[in-house]
Parts: sequence; C-alpha cells; structure tokens
Amino acid sequence: MLPSSWKRDFASGLVVLVPVLATAVVVSYVYSLILAVALSSRVFPPETPRPVVVLVALVVFGLFVLAVGYLMRTTVGDIIEQGLDDVFNRLPGLRIVYNASKMAAETALSGTEELQSPVKLEAWNGLRMTAFKTGKTTEDGRDVLFLPTSPNITTGYVIEVKPDRYELVDESVEDALTRILSAGFGESRETVPADLVEPEE
Repeated sequence: MLPSSWKRDFASGLVVLVPVLATAVVVSYVYSLILAVALSSRVFPPETPRPVVVLVALVVFGLFVLAVGYLMRTTVGDIIEQGLDDVFNRLPGLRIVYNASKMAAETALSGTEELQSPVKLEAWNGLRMTAFKTGKTTEDGRDVLFLPTSPNITTGYVIEVKPDRYELVDESVEDALTRILSAGFGESRETVPADLVEPEE
C-alpha cells in the first residue's frame, strides 16, 4: 500500500496536469483541423509555412465572425436568424442539436453578461439552490430567475419568485457558475448574504 501522503501528492499532481493536458489536446486538435481545412482550399502555395496558414485562417475566420455578428444586430440579421430557427426546428433530430448548441453558445459567450447577481433560493425546508436573477419581472411583481442544472448549465428552469423568497449573496456570476459546472467541487469564495457584507471604505 502506498502511503497516504503519496496518494495526496499524486492526486494533487493530476489536478494540475489533467486540465493542462486536456487543453493541449484540444488546442492541437483545433490547430490540425484548421490547417487541414485551410490547405484543402488550395488558396495557399505548398511552400507556405504551416503556422502562417493557421494564423491567416484564424484572422479570416475572425473577420467573418465579426461581419456576421454585425449583420445579426440589424433588422436583416433578425430576419435571417428567425428563418434559420424556423428551418432547423422543422428538422426532426437536428433541431435538438441546433437548439442545444445554440443555447450552449449563448450561455458560454454571453450568458454571464445577461445573468445578473446569483441568489440563494430555498426550494424546500432547509434546502437551498443557486439561481440567477434575469432582470425580468412579472406583472404581479414576481422576479424571474434562472435555476440551472449541474453540471450542465445549458439546461434548467425559469421560475417566478417573490422577492422575499430568495436571498442575495456576495458572489460573482463566474464564481457561482464555476461551482455549478464542477458539481460543487469547484473553488469559490464563501458566499454570505449581501446584507451582511460590510461596504468597502
């Protein structure tokens, strides 16, 4: 049997190295994919250095994304997006992939900006859950909250709650999402009720 200290050291090493290795694998795969697509276009001469091919492809793709994003903020963009949604939602099977990937992208890229301060909601006696204010209210004065599932934050529940049924906490949206994504194992600051936090001088 290995000493317990060795096991802890091995586990600590894995905690550091596994994310690094996983990131390296993803970066390597993306690099190879971009290189393969760029070379298949036959736009670049064969003697072009591979890093230059990837760099130019990334710049072109970035400019394309910016152009599409600018178009989507116009009336024409709204019509195009609505048309795409209608088309994919009529395709059995593909609509699930389309809607799931769209929701995941919206959550990852702009979700933390749209979600406001996290709150603690007591669903049952003694059981608290993390939810997020959306900034929306109903006609009868209830606040609209988003209650994500763990570890998949792209799914969850939109609930309408009276303001006195939840508690504000001194925690950033990023910290709260990290805890939910890690199924409670992620490190984050200890949350305390917002009314108990002393203002900074």
